[in-house]
This record gives sequence, structure tokens and C-alpha cells, in this order.
Amino acid sequence: MSLFEEDEAPPPPSGPSLFGDEPEAAPKAAAYRVLARKYRPKTFGDLIGQDALVRTLRNAFAMNRIAHAFMLTGVRGVGKTTSARIIARALNCTGPDGQGGPTPDPCGLCENCIAILADRHPDVVEMDAASNTGVDDVREIIEATRFRPLSARTKVFIIDEVHMLSKQAFNALLKTLEEPPPHIKFVLATTEIRKVPITVLSRCQRFDLRRVAVSELAAHFTRIAGLEKIAIAPAAIDHIARAADGSVRDGLSLLDQAIARGSEDGSEISAEMVAEMLGLADRSYVFDLMDAVVAGDAAKALEISDGAYARGADLGVLLSDLLGLAHLLTRMKSVPSLAASTTLPEAERIRGGALAAMLSIPFLGRLWQMLLKGVQEVEAAPDRRAAAEMILIRLCHVADMPPPGELLRRLSESPAGGPSAAAPSPPGGGNGTRAVANGAPVLDAAPRAITFNDVVALATAKRDAMLYAHLRQSVHLVRFAPPVIELRLEPHAPRDLAARLAAMLEEETRRRWTIALSHEQGAPTIDQQEGKAEHEARETAVNHPLVQAILDAFPGAKIEKIHAPAEPSAELEPPADWAALTPPDELYEGDDE
Repeated sequence: MSLFEEDEAPPPPSGPSLFGDEPEAAPKAAAYRVLARKYRPKTFGDLIGQDALVRTLRNAFAMNRIAHAFMLTGVRGVGKTTSARIIARALNCTGPDGQGGPTPDPCGLCENCIAILADRHPDVVEMDAASNTGVDDVREIIEATRFRPLSARTKVFIIDEVHMLSKQAFNALLKTLEEPPPHIKFVLATTEIRKVPITVLSRCQRFDLRRVAVSELAAHFTRIAGLEKIAIAPAAIDHIARAADGSVRDGLSLLDQAIARGSEDGSEISAEMVAEMLGLADRSYVFDLMDAVVAGDAAKALEISDGAYARGADLGVLLSDLLGLAHLLTRMKSVPSLAASTTLPEAERIRGGALAAMLSIPFLGRLWQMLLKGVQEVEAAPDRRAAAEMILIRLCHVADMPPPGELLRRLSESPAGGPSAAAPSPPGGGNGTRAVANGAPVLDAAPRAITFNDVVALATAKRDAMLYAHLRQSVHLVRFAPPVIELRLEPHAPRDLAARLAAMLEEETRRRWTIALSHEQGAPTIDQQEGKAEHEARETAVNHPLVQAILDAFPGAKIEKIHAPAEPSAELEPPADWAALTPPDELYEGDDE
């Protein structure tokens, strides 16, 4: 009996009717069985994607080293309960002649195999721990282990979702699980292995059933569609395989739904039909949307999302697809050989390869973080569409802003402030001409002026807390003219502060920086500037007539804290030769300002 054996038709009724010679009613049509039940594996050879489990169990049966308790764990729909039933049949199969012993290839013809397949064998007991969680339910099992099998060789107890048992139930099961009678086997299954006590795990032989790969699922579903004589496009199968998320049962349920949704005239089930059924956007929409986001073109991104929404796509799912594409591009950037892999669809290989070559790892990492947070915001928002559109607009604007390190690198490469060489804009258009520097898209507009605060922000991005603290508290800026920075240090500053700052900037910009120490007064430290600003704000508030009136009206009242409106952090005073960052010095000769 194989995986793809058709159900036998019931025998026709024989003999006359109970009520004379009245014509017999036509027999009812057999009830439809969903694909997940119809094609449930019946042998180890039928299991897909679980080679480690199959190989180990085959060897165990061949060597007669069969454990007394098995723990099967994995996500839903990968074959835990099915594997448990196959183990029960393998233990009790007697062969077509009734003389066989335990075998990894049950015959499917003996009485034990047939009864276990029909879920009616008295010696194979299945218990759902999700609805039988108490200690009394486990005691019934323990009591049943005292009796020998009625007709089978081995009595098998299958406990599904075992992690749902109570603590008292687990404790009651421990002794029997550790030393069961020789005619007893336990097969436990769970999706939450971390919730199972370690004392139970230590008494079982554990098997981790892995998620089934998309390519294996697609091949499996294609084979079943052929047996069902269903015409379905390969791209539609790919949609179902990806949506199954490694679960064979989930994928077969989706295939069932796609078949029911198909055309009545028997025409091919298209990828568009399946995408609409799943609430997915067409894959081209996802790539077009990524192009628009990379280009910073918010109008184009909203136009694409409107089109997907009009076709019935959930914009939250669209953002999830964009998140998945960001992950794929990062993998292709890290492993370039993936661009030529036959395991990827054509769109991923061609368009994905082009995007991965253009973008940088830092840009993709920032995109991933923002999308991950954006998906969570969409799930919590009262209006999913509005939330998704706000995320897209935010992504487009952030795409135009290079990180501090990239900004420093561009400025150090063009210290006179000249514009960078322009490159063609990425696919999908953009807000102005763009260039690609080290794989990261940046603006090619007028040069952006940076300050010492940007250097401090770079220390934050590098997660160098000590350097960041000393740059704020121990450094007086005397002159800032990249790639030269002149500083006066407080006496308590570390001796290697200048060297550490130069090393950080050189690593980020790939250019040597000069950090000069000076005895000039220089500007106040950043902390001093912020403290001065806070003091001035407090003085202004205290001297305000309305505040004075309140203090007079309520004797003993005092100002605890000043809440200033949200504003950008205070900038440092520009150094004396700030003109070195813009046009040539000749234009400013004799200018004291």
C-alpha cells in the first residue's frame, strides 16, 4: 500500500429491500476526503523531508535496537502524528503471511496494519493531551500498561501535544516512562519542546522533524496535482509552497482550496488566482515596490501599493513580503552564488541579483529593522492600509539619508565640497539624481555640511560607549576641517583618545585622519553646551510673568523640571576656518568672520 493508493469503493448492497420489491435507492456518493488525509504517508518511504528520522528508525529496526519511548517535535503539519502511527504499524506488522516480525516497511495487508490504518486497533491508543491534561487521564494510561496487548505484539501509546500535560500529570508519567513493561512503547509528539520537562526528555529518544523545504513541497504538490488530474501553473504551486511555511498539511489544505477556487471549465489554475486567494501581491509588485523604496520615490511606492490593494492584497502581507525580499537580498549579497542557484525562481535570480549587487549590507540591515518594526505597527494599527502606507513613506524618505559613516566618507573623499560623480538612478525612479557609493544609494545633490556632532553620532553607531562618553564630556573642539580635527582635551581624558578617534574615522572612511591636540580654549564640550542650554531654559521659565504669578499664588511651589519642545540637538559653534569645507580658501582671504 503506497502513499497514493485510492480509497476503495464500498461494496454494492445485495439482496432485496426490507420492505418488499420497492426499487432500491441509489447508493450515496462516497464522502470527499481532503488531500491531507487522502495522501497521508503510510510508510517511512512516503515521508518527505525527514531523511534523518527515516534513516535512524530504519537502522534501529534492522539492528533490533528500538527505544521504549520516542519524542517527536516540530512545527505543525510536518508529520509527527503520522510518523507515530507508522512506528506503531512497524512494531506490530506480521506480514501478509502472518509470520513476520517488526519491520521498517509494514506490509499494509495484515490485520494489525489494516486496523491501525483505520484508527480502530485496541492496542494502539491515541490521547490528545490538549484536551486531556489532568493527572487522572495519565493514570488511565498507567493502569492500561499493566495488561498485555489484546491482539498486537506491542501496545503503543501515542500522546499528541504532550507539552499540554499538567505538572502533576508529567510527574505521574515519569516512572512508567522510564521503565515501561517490555510490551509497551510510548510515542510522544509536541510542537513546544521547550515546555516539556527535562526529566521527561531524558527518558525519550528525541527526533526533531524539520520544516520541509519549499522545493520539496512544490515537487510533492505537483505530483499530487497530477494524480488528481488538476491543471495548475508552476508559479501557483510556488505560491502555495511558500505560504505553507514548511508544513505539508497546511500546503495540502491550501492546494485543496485552490482546486475548489479554480475554474469550472477545468482550465489551468493560475498564479494570479492563487495569489488572490492567499491575499498576496504578485511577486512583481514586491520587486517594483522595493525599487521604489530604494529610489526614495514615495509617489511610485504608493501607486504600487494602491494597485496591490485594488487587487485584494493585504498591505500588511505586502510589507511582510517586502521584509522577506530584504532578507533574500541580504543573503544574496552575503552569498553571491545564490544568484545562480536553480532553487530560486527566475524573478529572484534576475531582479534580486541586480538589487543585491547595487545595495549595501548596512542599507539592507537598516531596511530590515524598519520593516520589522513596521509590520508590528501594522498589526497593532486600527487602519492597516493607512499604517502600511505610512511605513512606505517613511522608508522612502530614510532611503535618501546615508548613515553618518557614509556621509563622512563622501566628505573626506571630496573635501573641497565638490559634488560626487553621478550614476544612473536605480530602477523605479527617485527624488533627484542618485549615485552609488560602496553599494549604498546616496544623494548626488549639493554637498551636505557635517559637524563634530556627526562624528560623535558615528561613535554611537559603532557601539563604542567609552569613546562616545569622552567625546561628549572631555573634548573641546578647536578646529573641524575634515580630514583634520583639532581638539583640546580635559586632564581626565584618556591618553589614547585621539588615537582611538583617528582609528574609528579611518576604518569608516578608509582615509587617514589627523587628530591634533591644541592648547587653545576651543568650544565648550557637548555636555557643557547642553547644560548651559538647559540652565538658560530654566531661567527663562522662572522669569516668565505667568510662572511668577503661579509661584506667588502657591507659596512653597517650585519648578521641578523643564520640558522643552522636541527639537534637534544643539549644534556646536562652527570652527574659525569653517570655509575650508565649502569653496576654495582663496575666496575668503582677509575675511575674519
